[in-house]
Amino acid sequence: VQLQASGGGLVQPGDSLRLSCAASGPPFSTYAVGWFRQAPGKEREFVSAISGSGTGTLYADSVKGRFTISRDNAKKTVYLQMNNLKPDDTAVYSCAATYTLNVARVIQRQTDYRIWGQGTEVTVSS
Repeated sequence: VQLQASGGGLVQPGDSLRLSCAASGPPFSTYAVGWFRQAPGKEREFVSAISGSGTGTLYADSVKGRFTISRDNAKKTVYLQMNNLKPDDTAVYSCAATYTLNVARVIQRQTDYRIWGQGTEVTVSS
């Protein structure tokens, strides 16, 4: 599997963006996917994750209620809908995937992910 993240941009506080993580290769439903972000001068942090089946999701406290992760396995794409964006959301967002036989498994730990896509930059500024 290879991953391609897209959808970043420059927006104002309160605006919305939808990031996409498109995969190529084997059937996508056996891959758990996560979104991570790295702000300038900070370590990369967990944002959200979704199970291969799409039935399980997890969010960082900082984005809960504002971000929604979803996936379309037929299109081999995972989405991150980001609403009510704040300046603190400014970062490079990357998606990651890892193969798992348990399609209900949601993975939060970065080190559990084996495949990483390139990042897409999100800047929230007035």
